Amino acid sequence: MKTVTLALTGASGMPYAMRLLECLLRADCRVYLLYSSAAQVVARQELDLALPASSSEAQRILSERYSVQGRLRVFGREEWFAPVASGSNPADAMVVCPCTMGTLAAIAGGMSDNLIERAADVSIKENRKLILVPRETPFSAIHLENMLKLARLGVTILPANPGFYHRPQSVADLVDFVVARVLDHLGVVHDLLPKWGETKEI
Repeated sequence: MKTVTLALTGASGMPYAMRLLECLLRADCRVYLLYSSAAQVVARQELDLALPASSSEAQRILSERYSVQGRLRVFGREEWFAPVASGSNPADAMVVCPCTMGTLAAIAGGMSDNLIERAADVSIKENRKLILVPRETPFSAIHLENMLKLARLGVTILPANPGFYHRPQSVADLVDFVVARVLDHLGVVHDLLPKWGETKEI
């Protein structure tokens, strides 16, 4: 069973995060979910979704929402005994989606002031897959320099830039494009989009 840490921060793009969570759970992955206080604000603004401050309450609500038992664990920002806080028990991969420029800068600087930053730091030092999904425009030179620094360390920078060659018919199709690319880089099988040169079966 693949274990993926999914961290939500306060950038716009919460539909990407929740669709990714749904797809990971549907693919029988174990998911460790982390989210910032700013992500709670964005979730309410963009999805009318109330993410509780209590990690145990969030785990209960989201487990019921996605009909899963035991494969979703939610951790608070200061839960330093969470598995993701130590290199002795790292997840197979981590995704920060959406990723703010502040979080990206903190990761690039090796900061570990909260559990999201620490989990990312662990992913880098343990040579585990780390994918950042920045949702910002335009990028400043500071943003780009931080991305380049991380890319040189092997971090995957996967901006939330949907393509249009699959002829999207809805916002959901655009969301699925980005989520599909994240799943591809995680090695998680999905049916969101046909592979290039293939036709999706109906």
